[in-house]
Amino acid sequence: MRSSIIAISLALGLAVPAAAQQAGDTQSAPAPLNPRTADSGLPLTPAQEATGLPYLDLRLKVDPESQTIEGMADYTIEALSALDRFEVDLDPRFTVSSVTVDGVPVEWTADKGFMSIPLGKTLARGETAKVAIAWNGTPHIAERAPWQGGFVWDTIEDGRPWVATAVQMNGCDLFWPCIDYPTKEIERLDSAITVPEGLVAAGNGTFAGSETNDGWTTWKWSARSPNIYAVALNIGPYDVYEDTYQSRFGNSIPLYFWYLPGNGEKAKTLMQEMKTYLDFFEDMIGPYPFGDEKVGLVETPHLGMEHQTINAYGAKFKPSPLGYDGLAQHEFSHEWFANQLTNTQPNDMWLQEGLGTYMQPLFQQWRDGEAAYLAAIVSQRASLINNSPVVPAEPISTGFYLDEDAGWGRDIYSKGSQIAHTLRGLIGDEAFFSSLRRLVYGRIDPRPGNFVPQFADTEDFERIASEQGGEDLGWFFDAYLRQAALPKLIEERDGNALSLTWQTEGGTPFPMPIEVQVDGETVVADMSSGSAVVDLGSDDAHYVIDPMYKVLRYSPYIARWQAWMVEQREKAKKAEEAKAAD
Repeated sequence: MRSSIIAISLALGLAVPAAAQQAGDTQSAPAPLNPRTADSGLPLTPAQEATGLPYLDLRLKVDPESQTIEGMADYTIEALSALDRFEVDLDPRFTVSSVTVDGVPVEWTADKGFMSIPLGKTLARGETAKVAIAWNGTPHIAERAPWQGGFVWDTIEDGRPWVATAVQMNGCDLFWPCIDYPTKEIERLDSAITVPEGLVAAGNGTFAGSETNDGWTTWKWSARSPNIYAVALNIGPYDVYEDTYQSRFGNSIPLYFWYLPGNGEKAKTLMQEMKTYLDFFEDMIGPYPFGDEKVGLVETPHLGMEHQTINAYGAKFKPSPLGYDGLAQHEFSHEWFANQLTNTQPNDMWLQEGLGTYMQPLFQQWRDGEAAYLAAIVSQRASLINNSPVVPAEPISTGFYLDEDAGWGRDIYSKGSQIAHTLRGLIGDEAFFSSLRRLVYGRIDPRPGNFVPQFADTEDFERIASEQGGEDLGWFFDAYLRQAALPKLIEERDGNALSLTWQTEGGTPFPMPIEVQVDGETVVADMSSGSAVVDLGSDDAHYVIDPMYKVLRYSPYIARWQAWMVEQREKAKKAEEAKAAD
C-alpha cells in the first residue's frame, strides 16, 4: 500500500475500484475526515522534531457491536533537544478523557486533529518524561480500504465479527495518538488489544500472551521499531497455521498465518509459497529484517497492506497464470522496502513502492529465468503516466497519492520498478545489489543482528549507487526521478549511418549508452556526449534499438495507445451521462 497495491492489482487483473469497495459496500458513508487527519506526512513542528519515542504501551479495546474503541497510550518520550511539550496527531472525532505527564493530570490544547501537551518543564537533551493519553469514540470507517483508510467492520458468513485497519495514506492518527510522520517510529511498542471472547487479535511483533476476563480477551504483542503506518488491528474468529523457516543465514524464523475457518489448506499452501519468497529475498537482498519476531500473514476484509510482521492478505487465494500469489509477494517485499528501509518523507515513497514493485519481475527472473523477467518488465511500461516527477521538487504529503491528474501515486510503482531495472543494467549486478543492501541495511554485509532500521531519501540512494557504480549518477536520477517526461531517443538514418541523440525534458545531460542490434549483431553506442553515430555497415541493414529493453525511454507507440484509451474513456463517460439524462 501505502496502498502499495494499485499496480500489483492491475498486474493481477483485479478491478481496482471493485476490489477497493469489497468490504465497504454495506457500510454507510462515513463523515469526512478533517484535512489534517486525512493527510499523512505533513511537516513536523519544532517540538515533534525534538521528540524521540523510545517506548509506547498502547492498549485498545475494540467493540465490534457498537463499532467503537477505547484506548490508552502510555508514552515514554525523550528530548532530542530542549523540549517543553509533546505534540501528537489524533482524529478529532475521538473524545480525549485524560492526559497525564509523569502521572500528574495536565491541561492540553487540541485544534482540528493536533494535540499539544505541555510538560510543565523543559527537558534537556537525553531527558525523558512519561505522557499518558486516554481517548474513546467511533473511528473513521474506511471508504475504499486500503486506498482510503480507516476501520473496516465486517462479518464472516456465520455473522461473527471481522475487523481490520489500514491507514497508510491517512496515517496512524486515524485510531491512536501518534506523530504521523515516517521517521517517527517507536523503538519498542507493546500493544494489548482487547476484543470479545472468541475473537483473536493478531498483532505486530512477537506474541506476549493473552488473558480472558468477563467475556473479553486481551491479546498482547511486542514489536521493535514498527513502521508508523504499519501498526494494525486484525480481529476475527481466526485459526492459525504455524511453521518454521530455516534461513540461509543460520537462524530459524517462525511463520504464522491467521486465516478464517475453512481456509486451512489454502493457508498452508500459501505459507509454503512464502518460504520460497523468503529464500528469494534473502538470496537477492539480504536477511529477513524481523527474524527475531516472525513472518506473519492474516486474512483481511480489504485487499492488502504491508503491516510489519503481520501482512494483511485479502486476495482470497486466487490462482495466477504466473504461478505465484503476486499480492502476497508484493506486500512481503515491503518488510525490506518500507518496514526495514523507510522513506524519510512522502516525496521519496518510490523507494518503498518502486523497489518493492521491482521485486516481482526480479522474483520471476530468479525462479523462471530471463524470458519471464523481460516479459514482466515489458508489461509494466504501458501503465506509466509521466505527468509528475517520481520525486516532486516541493514537499508533499500522502494526499498527493490519490491525485489522478498527477498520476504520482501510480508512477511510484511501475515507473519506480523500471528505473531500478534501468539502473541495474547501467551499473551491473554487483554494484546494483550492493547498493540495495547498503540502502536497506546501512551496510554491505548484513547478517541477523548486525543492522538496525534505516531511513533514507532519494539523495541517499543516488550517493550510494554512485559510490558502488564508480561514477556520478546525478544525471540518471535527475532525468528519471526529478523530471516527469521520459528521455526521448531521436534517431535519424542516412544510408548506413544511424544518428542517435538523447533529449530530456529539462535539457539536462543524459549520457546513457544504448545497445543497437545490426543484422543480429549487437553493438553499444557510446552516448557520453548525448549523441552518437552508428555505422550500420550497409544501406539496407536491419537494426533494432535496445533489443533487450534495458533502457526506460519514451515510446511513441505507447503514447499513441494511451491517448486512444483516454478518448475511449471520455466517449464512454459521455455516453453514460447522455443515458442518465434521458
